[in-house]
Amino acid sequence: MLDDNDTLQMHWREAGIPEELCRELALASAPMRLHAHPPVRTVADAEEHWRSVPGVHTKNLLLKDAKGVLWLVVLPHDQSVNMKELAPVIGSAKLSFASPVTLEQVLSIEPGGVSPLALVADKERRVRLVLERRVLAGDTVNFHPMTNRATLSMHPDDLSAFLRRLGYEPTIVELA
Repeated sequence: MLDDNDTLQMHWREAGIPEELCRELALASAPMRLHAHPPVRTVADAEEHWRSVPGVHTKNLLLKDAKGVLWLVVLPHDQSVNMKELAPVIGSAKLSFASPVTLEQVLSIEPGGVSPLALVADKERRVRLVLERRVLAGDTVNFHPMTNRATLSMHPDDLSAFLRRLGYEPTIVELA
């Protein structure tokens, strides 16, 4: 359910959110809020725009392991991660960041737009999704909706339903 549908749809188009993602998110059971902001590429850049937005804000890492497997790891924005320690936790080989070319080819996004919402573009289901448990623990979780010019606030249950519709069963981990 979109909050103030006409206004939200206008803002979605202005922010450059793909129609395919809009259609999937329209199936949500709880209202969503879109927060437009200038383009941001890092959590540090985005923090000033999040001050008035409640909920869990996320850090989203598209990683590639030594075997060529792609991993989308979603953490609370203030969670640090050591990729050497993360690899065995998620069952992967040595991890490195995926290239901007991979972001475009697999998820149809540019750097700064990574989030589980971009999995709508992963037609071949190449990406394995990992969520840190605290991402789903609150009443609201915030992601970039395939663009770094907006943040979308949604209920974690709607995120889970969205992922199920796409055929994803995320691995839930707890990182210290």
